[in-house]
Amino acid sequence: MEVKIDNILLDTLTAQAKASPRLRMNLDLRNSAEDTSQRILNAIEPGSDVPVHRHQKTSETMVVLRGRVVEEFYDEVGRGFVATYEVSPSGPVFALNIPAGTWHTLRSLESGTVILEVKDGAYEPIQDCDVLGL
Repeated sequence: MEVKIDNILLDTLTAQAKASPRLRMNLDLRNSAEDTSQRILNAIEPGSDVPVHRHQKTSETMVVLRGRVVEEFYDEVGRGFVATYEVSPSGPVFALNIPAGTWHTLRSLESGTVILEVKDGAYEPIQDCDVLGL
């Protein structure tokens, strides 16, 4: 079944994020559990804690559909700050491709922020060694 990504859907997801203790909520856009892609909408409210993490086996493409985020990148051991980008639909940066193994995190700067995340291959949970502070 098709999924229409419109303001009604984004508003619903945002309301769920605001009601969540984590201040974020995602929507799986895969066709079925057997679908080996990773495509999700992620509503992220300011104050949501997204730890510095990496995806060892997949790159990640992140597109901001509405709102604004700051994406931060760290060195190969996840300790030293390397770069930061403000990302929003109005640009100048509205999407990022994050190579596999890159330590990163993001912060929502506006209520109502929703991003589209796309990763390679089937979903694999992040291991403790791929999240700083665990």
